[in-house]
Amino acid sequence: MKVHDLMTTDIITVGRDASLKEAARRMIEADVSGLLVTDENGQLEGVITESDFVKAEAGRRANKRARLLRWFNQDDVMPSAERLVKDVMTREVVTAPPFADHAEVARLMQKAGVKRIPIVEGTRPVGIVSRSDIMRAFARSDADIITEITDHVIAKVLWIDPRRVRVQSADGNVRLDGKLETKSDATLLEDLVKRVDGVVSLEAHLTWEIDNTKLEMVTPPPKPGTRPNW
Repeated sequence: MKVHDLMTTDIITVGRDASLKEAARRMIEADVSGLLVTDENGQLEGVITESDFVKAEAGRRANKRARLLRWFNQDDVMPSAERLVKDVMTREVVTAPPFADHAEVARLMQKAGVKRIPIVEGTRPVGIVSRSDIMRAFARSDADIITEITDHVIAKVLWIDPRRVRVQSADGNVRLDGKLETKSDATLLEDLVKRVDGVVSLEAHLTWEIDNTKLEMVTPPPKPGTRPNW
């Protein structure tokens, strides 16, 4: 599944020259824990999150939205208006294009240790995808998984008679039973099923009529005394 099918397109941004107080207000009103920082042309320049606010206030360890709200409402501990987003924002941002695979983005999140990734076209943000968005791709019913494998992978992609394969799924754990025409069909089917969204594991019990992986085209040796035709 591509992330453009999962991402949130209603993104909230803030300018790099906005005050921290303005950024905090937007985060609280939108009930989000971070904002994308963009320039006057809408190009992504960075992000600002609650952790950036925490780092900006030496000695403070609040990292929950409720604490940010208290921080925002207490004028005596609020940083001065001169503190700007650009002073504390994170400039090195992990991004992904709209047509990236959700599994690839999940790996990016894990590697970078982040909970969400901006989706960009070039350098312009068009959405944002979170861990919960990614998890939706895996939270598919067994009926949906079986239907996609049977009707799409087997019938439409591989052009195999669906009656040849029995497909079962229990909580995303798929089992295939059947006899196909060739070993390469069985191998390809297993590989494609593993890529289906929602498939957690695969147990394949497939046999075949022809092991076409062992068939070789053999050129007969030249007759004695003949010269190769270069």
